[in-house]
Amino acid sequence: MRTAESNPLIIEGHTDDTGRAVLAARGELVHGCAETLARALARLPAGTRRIEVDMSGVGFMDTAGRGFLDLLRDHGERHMIPVSAVNWRGQPRDFWELCKEVEQLRRAMATRPVIDQARGILMATHGCTSDEAWEILREASQLSNTKLRTIAATVTASAEHTATAPPEPVGRALRTAIARFHGGGGAARG
Repeated sequence: MRTAESNPLIIEGHTDDTGRAVLAARGELVHGCAETLARALARLPAGTRRIEVDMSGVGFMDTAGRGFLDLLRDHGERHMIPVSAVNWRGQPRDFWELCKEVEQLRRAMATRPVIDQARGILMATHGCTSDEAWEILREASQLSNTKLRTIAATVTASAEHTATAPPEPVGRALRTAIARFHGGGGAARG
């Protein structure tokens, strides 16, 4: 496990005669590094018109990088000056890909119960397997150009409230997918 003590972040800088401040970051961008940036920004002279943070010396960045970049952006907005972080060596790509993956996993965890419920309802009402129920949901999603979780929510709502009919495009797509399952012509039965 990496810690700030293993290779602490150091930020050195200078300001040129145009008012551009160049801050060179070296070390690891981990928990607590936003404070290092805050101190460096506080030391900038009045009249600074632009800030560039050179990230070429950053060898590792964890999720603290988001707070670091947010602090830099907020400083620029507060002082109404352009700011940028330049000379990345792949760290933000890895970081942002990780953030994107975490968000996708969170969404999947939130939608999984309703999808599983819908599969169970389809299995009970149409005598199909779990995989076949999944194929019915997937096909209905594609046919109606509707997110799979929305199709699943429609199936569970229809089962809970007998008077609740799904919206027509979704209902039609579900009927088509189920008919293909029963008719043996769809992917569910081959």
